[in-house]
Amino acid sequence: MPNNSKVFSYIGFAKRAGKLSLGFVAVESEKKGVELLLLCGSTSENSVKVARKIQNRLHCPMLVCKEERLEDYVCKPECKIAAVKDKNLAKAIMDFVDSGFIYMREDN
Repeated sequence: MPNNSKVFSYIGFAKRAGKLSLGFVAVESEKKGVELLLLCGSTSENSVKVARKIQNRLHCPMLVCKEERLEDYVCKPECKIAAVKDKNLAKAIMDFVDSGFIYMREDN
């Protein structure tokens, strides 16, 4: 279990509520309603570029997990990106992030 149990809990709530898309294919297919992107720190450089394009298209913040793997938070092996589609859960996750995450603003 990841160190930041509050973030882990809120991601679990989003997953159980059906407000979490997992994986690049699912996240890329989202047209609107994404409030927060979560990216694994071990993601390749090319995948980070794709994630930044998705972030700019959806106009949402992105958190990069640095100390833990994203797959530990979402309980899905080899998951490198996730999209939170609930505004309140995204805000709660943002409120409880710690130094294990890096906040990335969208490019202008």
